[in-house]
Amino acid sequence: MTIAEQKQAEGSSPARPASLSYEDLLRCARGEMFGPGNAQLPLPPMLMLDRITRIVETADGKGEIVAEFDVRPDRWFYECHFKSDPVMPGCLGLDALWQMLGFFLGWLGLPGRGRALGVGEVKFSGEAKPTAKLIRFHVKVRRVIKRAFTLAIADGYAELDGEQIYEAKNLRVGIFPEAQSA
Repeated sequence: MTIAEQKQAEGSSPARPASLSYEDLLRCARGEMFGPGNAQLPLPPMLMLDRITRIVETADGKGEIVAEFDVRPDRWFYECHFKSDPVMPGCLGLDALWQMLGFFLGWLGLPGRGRALGVGEVKFSGEAKPTAKLIRFHVKVRRVIKRAFTLAIADGYAELDGEQIYEAKNLRVGIFPEAQSA
């Protein structure tokens, strides 16, 4: 049963998980978590998360999401970026932050398809080589604006084995009802 179906059946907000496994994220990518026409994560290999370790909505309608991505030398991007100098493309780390923010809106039970809409500022201060172990992504939701479509604004960063390597300010993701597009 999707979160939307649970909400409708119960007549109230269903209990939302505070963490999610890789299998849960795959359910979302297949469109099984939030229902048809609603937020989905991308399928592998574009799914840039292995698990969500923390997701919370605060009393003021904001929230926080923490997710992890296991670094392995066999990840698809290391073969092509770059030959003899493998590094994870920074744009994939940025996409992970957008994926988390879009997931948050679906997790809130908001209807529509998610789309990344932009970012204000990005800073890369390190790189993810295949010898690393873990990237931990953090997103702090600053605003959720509900109008004809829903817009979330957040800041985020990524840590590689405990050291910050990416920072993004003013990440923007929208959720658009089926009749609209970005």
